[in-house]
Amino acid sequence: MTQILEEVTYRPGVTFGELARALDAPKSSVHGFLRGLITKGWVYESDKRFYLGPAVYGLTLASGQMQAGSVTQDDLNQLHEITGLSVFLGVLAGDHLIYVSVAGTDEQSRYTASTRLRRDLLDAAGGKALLAEQSDAVRDGYLYRRGLEGDEKVSQFLAEYRNIKQTGIATNYKHSGAQLALATVVRNHFGRTVSAITVVGPAAEMAPREDKLRRTLLEFVNRLTSRSPGAKRLPPS
Repeated sequence: MTQILEEVTYRPGVTFGELARALDAPKSSVHGFLRGLITKGWVYESDKRFYLGPAVYGLTLASGQMQAGSVTQDDLNQLHEITGLSVFLGVLAGDHLIYVSVAGTDEQSRYTASTRLRRDLLDAAGGKALLAEQSDAVRDGYLYRRGLEGDEKVSQFLAEYRNIKQTGIATNYKHSGAQLALATVVRNHFGRTVSAITVVGPAAEMAPREDKLRRTLLEFVNRLTSRSPGAKRLPPS
């Protein structure tokens, strides 16, 4: 498994055949390890080629290092300054949300973000935003697996789905409604969803200016995506 990770790190876009030859192992064994890594988000597949997955980047946060990616730490700091709220950058890893960078958080929030690498998609605004952007087949498959457990969060997400798609914003309340989170997705210059930015704070403080915060978040992310030609913009709130 470590050799597979090394191969996709140093040879991004490697094919399955190339992996099997590099490992000098039976294809059935390589396939089994590879599917496990993909399921957990350590590796992802695109056009039958393999790349390092987003789960790896969560470890940089846990180790005290920063993974900026297409959204820089300065971007997150700026959004924190504008809103006065905690800001989280998260990516999809298998069936989970992983925070890869944070800004403006208190010690408890930062500790929680760095020690709980995997978050339930339906238990976080960023997870809901990312899930809403998946294809019908991927989203329905995920919800079906969750529904088999009788998860009430599935029904809640389905009730919120249309609004998320229309506004571009997902919401989530925590701590018995005391904390509010607003999230939207970030796209690359191909229009592909690559991450989600979430702002979090006391619900009582955010509620009176929620409409303004929604507009601010969408406008901020639109500026990020407009850095590259051909980027798709998010709908206005």
